[in-house]
Parts: sequence; C-alpha cells; structure tokens
Amino acid sequence: MAEKDLEKENLEGEAVQNEAVEEQNENVESQEAEKSTEETSEDKIKKLEAELQEWKNSYTRKLAEFQNFTKRKENEVAEMRKYASEEIVVKLLDNIDNLERAVDASKESQNFDSLVEGVNMILNNLKHLLTEEGVEEIEAAGKEYNPYEHKAMITENKEELDDNVVVQVFQKGYKMKGKVVRPAMVTVNKK
Repeated sequence: MAEKDLEKENLEGEAVQNEAVEEQNENVESQEAEKSTEETSEDKIKKLEAELQEWKNSYTRKLAEFQNFTKRKENEVAEMRKYASEEIVVKLLDNIDNLERAVDASKESQNFDSLVEGVNMILNNLKHLLTEEGVEEIEAAGKEYNPYEHKAMITENKEELDDNVVVQVFQKGYKMKGKVVRPAMVTVNKK
C-alpha cells in the first residue's frame, strides 16, 4: 500500500508540476502577446504620428498657397482699379483735342457759327461715347416723379398738371447699365 500511496503521490506531484509548467507557459505566452500588442500599439502610434505630421505639413503648404493666391488677386484687383478708366480717358482726350482745335479755329476766323457747329459735333461724339459705355439719360420732364431716379429740388402747384409729375428739369440724370449714377434734379408738381 505504501507503494500505491507513493505512486499516487508521484502522480499527483507530476500533475501539479504539469499544471505549474502549463501555467508558466501560459504566462510566458500572455507576456509575449502583451509585448506584441504593445509593439503593435507603438507601431500604430508612430504610424499615426507620422500621418498627422504629413497632414500638418500639407495643410501648412495649402494655407501658404492660398495666402499667396489671395495676395496675388488683391494686387491684380488694385492694378485693374488703378487703370480701369484708361480706355475712357483716351477717348475723352480725343474730344478735348477737338475742342481745343475748335477754339483755335474760331479765334482765327472769328466765326461764331463754325464754333457752335464744332462744339455740337464734339457734344455728339461725347454722347455716343457714353452710349457705348452703357450710359443713358433718365427721362424726367412730364414723367411721374420717381425718388430713385429724380431728386426733387422745388415743388410747384400747377392745376393743369397731375400730382407728382415732373414740371422742369434743372440737371439731367443718367443711368449706367441700369444703375442710377446721377439722379435728375427736378421741379415736381404738388397739389
């Protein structure tokens, strides 16, 4: 019986040893798994940090490009504004030259009629130039008063005219491409 007990104890000891070895193996495996998980996490963190840095660099470049684009456009707009009226000025200079010639010619010939004729030609040229630029005269005399197109200077009470009708125009008004650039100065009938 002692042998059986000894064998039994040996078997139990071996089982305990096997369990301890298995436990130790499991611990080693879990430690290795943790290490590989830690390494994987560290690799992921490094990869994400590198990707973040790449995005930051890309954003900084795009921001700099946009700022340069904005500055370029602002300079182009400033340049356009600076010389926007150049074409119309050149056309006006031609008419100024014609006026000077008309004045010089009338001084020499002392002919008032030729001066008036020359001035009328220049006036027609200027009106044509304005028409080409989209400028049109605002019709006012005999029309109903419109506060967006007319500026009332005086009111009169004329029984033969309707209420709110323009009686007289002191200064013509003009629109440019549909926008009022100068309202007509008028007298309006008020009953």
